[in-house]
Amino acid sequence: MGKKVKKEVEAPPKDVFDPLNFESKKTGTVVLMLKSDEDEVLTKACEAIYKFADKCDENKLMLLELGAMESLTRLINHEERMVKRYACMAFGVMAGHADVRRYLRKTDAINSAIQLLGDEDDVCNEFASLFLSHMSNDFASKLSIGQSDGVEPLINLLASPDPDVQKNSLQAICNLVQDFQSRAAVRELGGIPPLLELLKSDYAIIQELGLNTLVAVTQDGDSRALVRENEGLELLVDFLGNKDYDDLHVHALAVLSNCLEDTESLDDIRSTGGMERLLAFATEASASPEVQANTARAISRAARNVENGKILHEQEVEKTLITMTGSESDMVRIAACQAIATLSNNLAAKDAFGKSEGIPPLINMLSAEEPSVREAATLALANLTLNNTNNSNEVLTAGGGEQLLTLLQYHKESVVVNAAACLINMAQDITVRLPRIYRGIIAMLTEPLRSKNPRVQSKIAQAVSTFAVGAEARAEMRKHGGLEPLIQLLSSGDADVRRNASCAVLMCCADPPTAAAISKLGGLEILQEINSSEQRRNNYSVTAFEKLLDSNLPAKYSLTGRLASHNIISDGFYDAGQLRPETKFLSLDELSKQEVNQKRPVILVNCKASDIVKTAQDDSSEKGSRVSSKASYTRRSKFNAFNCQSGFWVFVCDIYLLCCYFNSCSSKSASDRTGIAKATGRQRLHSPKNKTYISVVTDGVYRPPVDTALQSYIDNVTKYILPMPSTREQIVALAQFVVEKMGGEIDRGKMSDFSWELHIAELKFDLKSNIIPIGKIQCGIHYHRALLYKVCPHNIGVPCSLVRGEYNRAWNEVTIAASLEKGAARYPPTRYIIDLIHETGRLIRTDSPEAVQYKSI
Repeated sequence: MGKKVKKEVEAPPKDVFDPLNFESKKTGTVVLMLKSDEDEVLTKACEAIYKFADKCDENKLMLLELGAMESLTRLINHEERMVKRYACMAFGVMAGHADVRRYLRKTDAINSAIQLLGDEDDVCNEFASLFLSHMSNDFASKLSIGQSDGVEPLINLLASPDPDVQKNSLQAICNLVQDFQSRAAVRELGGIPPLLELLKSDYAIIQELGLNTLVAVTQDGDSRALVRENEGLELLVDFLGNKDYDDLHVHALAVLSNCLEDTESLDDIRSTGGMERLLAFATEASASPEVQANTARAISRAARNVENGKILHEQEVEKTLITMTGSESDMVRIAACQAIATLSNNLAAKDAFGKSEGIPPLINMLSAEEPSVREAATLALANLTLNNTNNSNEVLTAGGGEQLLTLLQYHKESVVVNAAACLINMAQDITVRLPRIYRGIIAMLTEPLRSKNPRVQSKIAQAVSTFAVGAEARAEMRKHGGLEPLIQLLSSGDADVRRNASCAVLMCCADPPTAAAISKLGGLEILQEINSSEQRRNNYSVTAFEKLLDSNLPAKYSLTGRLASHNIISDGFYDAGQLRPETKFLSLDELSKQEVNQKRPVILVNCKASDIVKTAQDDSSEKGSRVSSKASYTRRSKFNAFNCQSGFWVFVCDIYLLCCYFNSCSSKSASDRTGIAKATGRQRLHSPKNKTYISVVTDGVYRPPVDTALQSYIDNVTKYILPMPSTREQIVALAQFVVEKMGGEIDRGKMSDFSWELHIAELKFDLKSNIIPIGKIQCGIHYHRALLYKVCPHNIGVPCSLVRGEYNRAWNEVTIAASLEKGAARYPPTRYIIDLIHETGRLIRTDSPEAVQYKSI
C-alpha cells in the first residue's frame, strides 16, 4: 500500500469577500444596512426596523432622525418580494407618528402607497392601507389621497377576505369622509353597497367603522337615497333588533337619524313596520339610556321636516316621548325634551302633548338639580306654549308659572332665555298676562337686564316690552331700577338687542313719568345717536324717539323743528332754538345757569306757579310791589277785565279789534271806536310794564317765572273767541289777537324797520337772563308769533301745527274742511298757513306759491 496523501482544500477566490455573520445592537448600524445591495441584508434590516418601530413612538422618532424613512420609501417598491413586504410593514408602522407623517407629506410617499393597493401580497395591502389610514388623519394628506385617486382602490379592498385589510381600508375611508368632497367620491365610486355589507361582518371593529363611515356619508341627500335603494333602512332596523349588537346600537341609530330626515325614508320605515319596532325598542326596559337618548335624537332630527312631523304625529310618537321624560336618566330626559321642542312645530302634535298629560312632567323637570335638564324642559315648554292658549293654561294649572318666574334669575343663561320666552308666549293671552304683573314679574326682570349675554339681553328686553303694558308695571320698572340697564341696552352692538330694547323703551314711553325718567337717564340722546346711523337704526328706535319727543315737546321742537297738531304745549315749555342732530339738548335748568349772552333767547311758556314761586310772590306783594293775581288762575278761569285801569283798556281793545273784523260791533259809535283805537296804541307799549316776573332758584334747581300776561291772553281767548260759530272765524280772530299782542302788522319790505332785536335785548337786560317769558314780548316776529299762536288755540278746540323755518322763520298750519252747499261734491280738508305778519289772518294754501314766499320773506 502506498502512503496516504492529504487532500488539499481549494482556496476561495481572492476577489470574493468571505461571508460574515455578526449581531448589531446599534440602530444606526441597521439603518445603514438599508442601503445595502444584498437582498438578504435588506430583508433582515427591514424586519429589524419594523419590530423596533412597532415597540413605541420614541423608536419611530429615532428612526426618522437617523434617516430611515428615505430608504424605506425606496424599498417599498423593491423587486424582491420579502424585501418589499418587510419594507411595507416598517413603512406602515412608522406613519403612526405625527412627525413622521409631517416628513412624509413633503415626499411622494402617498402615491407610492396607493400603487401598492391591490398588490398580490395581502401583507403589502394590509400595511399600505394602514399607512393611508394614518396619513388620512391630516387634512393636507386627505387632499393628496383624493387628488391621487386613492379612494377607489380603498373601496375595492373592502371586499378583501383579509379582515385586517378591510379594517385598515375602512379606517382610511372613515377618515376621508369627514371631508364633504370625499363623501361625494365614495358615493360616486360605489362605496355605499360594500359599506352596508360590512355591517354583517363577524368583527365588531369593522361593524363600528362601517357605521361611523355611514354616519358621515348619509349627511348627503344622494347618499341617503342610495341607502334606501340598497335596502339599508331595513338592514339598520334589523341591526337594532339584534341583542348581540347592543354596544353598536348607538352608532346604528346615528345613521338612521340621518336617513330619517328624508320623508321618503320615513315612509319606507313606516310602510315596513319599522317605525313601530323602533319606538317599541326605545321604550323597552332593557334598552340602555344611550339607546333611548339617541332614539329621541333621531325623532328630533326627523321632526325638523314639516312632512315628517305629520307622519310622526300619525305614529303617536308623542306618547313615546312623554314616557321618556319620566326616565331616571338625565340624558334621556334631555333628549326627549329636545325632541318635544322640535316636534312642537307641528300644531297637531303640539295639541297632543297638552292633551296627553305631557306638560306636568316638564314642569317637574324645572326643579331638577342638573342645569341641562332645566334648560331642555324650559325649551320644550317655550315651544309648546307658542301661540297655544290651551298649553299655556296647562302650564299655569300645573304650577309652572311661579317656577318660570323663579328661573328668570337662574345662573344658567340659556335657562333664563327659555323661561322668558315661555312667559312671553303665555302673555299673549290677556287673562294670563295681568296676574303675572301683580306677582312681581317686572321686579324679576330687572336683574337679568344687567346680563352680559346678548341672548339674555334680547329676550329679557322683549319680556319687558310684553309686560310693561300698564301704569303699575311701568311704576315697578322705575321703582326697581329697571330703566337704567334697559337704556344701556340701546347702545348694544347686537341688532336684536337694540331692536328689542327700543321696543321696550317704546312701551315704557306710554307713561309720562316713565318717559320723563327715560329722558333724564339719557335715553333721548342715545336714541338720537342710533337713529343717525342707517346701519343701527330700526323701526322701534325711530318710533321710540318720536314717542319720547312727544313727552318732551321742547326737545321735539328743537330737534325736529315741528310740533304736530296733537302736540299740546303746556306749562314749562320753552323754545331753545333749532339744534343740530348731534347736539345735546339742554334742560331749562342748564340753560338758566348760562350767562346773559348775545345768542338767541330762550322763549318760555309758563302760566302756572310752583309752591316756591307762589311764596315769593306773596312776599313781594307784602312789600308793596304790584303783582297780578291772575297767574294763580287756571287756563280756563274767568278773566277779570277790571283788575286795573290798564287791564281794562287791554280788554276793551281786544274786543274792539275782534268785533271790527267780523263786523259785529256796528252798534258802537265811530267816536267810541276812535277812542278805543287810541287807547290801543298807548296800551300796546305800556301794558307789560305792569307785570312782575319772578324766577326762583332753590336747591340748585331753576323755578321758571309765572307769565301772568300769557295767562290773561289765554283767558281772553277762552272767553271771547271760543263762542264764535265757525272754526274759520276762530282761526282768523286768534290770528288778529296774536298780531296785536306782538306789535301789529308789518308792511312788506319794512321788516328791517321793525326793531324787535332791541326790544328782546332790553328784556334780557331787565330780566338778567337768557330766558324770556313769551307774555313779556311786545315786538315779536315770525317765531314769536307762531309760538304764541300755537299756545292759545288748544284752549278753544282749534288744533294747529307749529313749523320752524330758516332765518328765524316759523309758521302755523291748520286744516279746514271745505264748506259746501248741500248736494255739492265733497273735497278733502285743506291745509293752510296763517299769515301773522302782513295781512293778519289771511289763510294761504300750503301747496301754493304764496306759501313758499311766506316761508322765505
